[in-house]
Amino acid sequence: MTYMIEPSERLRRAVHSNDATLVRRIVKSHPGLIHNPDHSATGLSNSSLHLAASLGHLQVCKVLVALGHEIPTPALNEKHQTALMLAAAAGHTEVVLFLSESDPTSILRRDIQGRDAIMEASMGGHDTVLQILLTYAPGGAQKAVQNADLDGNTALHFASSNGNLLVLRTLLAAGADPGKRNVWSWTAIAYSATVQAEVYLKGLVSEVEKRRRFKNEGEDERKGGAVRMVEEEINVAD
Repeated sequence: MTYMIEPSERLRRAVHSNDATLVRRIVKSHPGLIHNPDHSATGLSNSSLHLAASLGHLQVCKVLVALGHEIPTPALNEKHQTALMLAAAAGHTEVVLFLSESDPTSILRRDIQGRDAIMEASMGGHDTVLQILLTYAPGGAQKAVQNADLDGNTALHFASSNGNLLVLRTLLAAGADPGKRNVWSWTAIAYSATVQAEVYLKGLVSEVEKRRRFKNEGEDERKGGAVRMVEEEINVAD
């Protein structure tokens, strides 16, 4: 006896196999299946794009987006996560770049824990992914790294607690606040995963503060010089 595989299962298998051509063919034949949420016990209602993004299958992601998967808004799973969040958490650079360019507003979307793609990348230690997200973040990188989840943890808290040294440097360079405390009044430094991470982060903070101080002093000197020049011109006129 021959059993026909349901279109929804065929589509899921095609996504798993990274078969973009077959994905396009199935979705065009069954437009209602474009999201095809996984309702299995562990599926979290992840859509086709969630699955493709989590696996790093760029061509499948491109096909699904082109066919309207994210119209009018990004698909969310049971945790209110976007496909971009899953790609960022897994460190799939090319997929993150594609999704960020396709819809920059999705970068700052939050899940049910208040976390965004930037926090996911920081938690996973994916520095290149983080830099992409900060480049495309609406409102700029400095504003984006100030965001905190429901517990008050910022991307810097997550990077510190996981000992992601490159990510720590990137976040501080973007303007992350090392003194920001979560709901338990802990700073990112207090969450350092190792002594090495703590020493490294303290050194970075000190370096950033020195640069900021030198920059402010330079600006003050320029302003003072401008005042003196005006005074001299006034004296000459007199």
